[in-house]
Amino acid sequence: MTEFKKRLIMCIAGVFLSGVAAGTFGFTAFGMDPFQVFAHGLWGLTPLSYGTFYVILNGILLLFMFFFHKRMIGLGTIINLFLLGYVVEYTDVLLGKAFPSPGIVLRAVLMLFALVLASFAASLYFVADMGVSAYDWIALTISERKGWAFRAVRVTTDFICVLVGGLLRATVGVGTVLTAFCMGPVIQFFNERVSMPLRYGKEGPADR
Repeated sequence: MTEFKKRLIMCIAGVFLSGVAAGTFGFTAFGMDPFQVFAHGLWGLTPLSYGTFYVILNGILLLFMFFFHKRMIGLGTIINLFLLGYVVEYTDVLLGKAFPSPGIVLRAVLMLFALVLASFAASLYFVADMGVSAYDWIALTISERKGWAFRAVRVTTDFICVLVGGLLRATVGVGTVLTAFCMGPVIQFFNERVSMPLRYGKEGPADR
């Protein structure tokens, strides 16, 4: 398999699984990741399906991305734009049909599953290195141009997303807190144990 095909498969799988994880988070009603909280809050103001609204929201962010930092746009950015929102929407619908009256134990198990899955998906997407999402570029651009620490900028943008989404009645809960504090280390674990070896082989990127 060529390097490009391998990266493309990792990218598509990463976006798809991110959508499944986000849809699962939404179904558990324990809160979602910060950007999904923001997106769901705004979505509640519209009559659109979530998938369609997500495309429009990210399309707007993509326009800003094009004018301010277009080198970060890649095939992965476009795949994320058109695929993720619909996967989130249909995952939530399918889980609702499979578990019409979920108890708190099942919801807790699904929340932890979603956290691990979201971290694995993010690892695949980042290591594939085919462009960043329309939300991720904001903190990356600010930290790069201002010389500020990326982590501090990302925490700030995440906080703003949670604040706005919460005010618009999107669900903010323990799942939101867990994604903020736990995803980083879990993503790093998957980077080292799965995604990097998958892309570069056992020898690693430095030896290629």
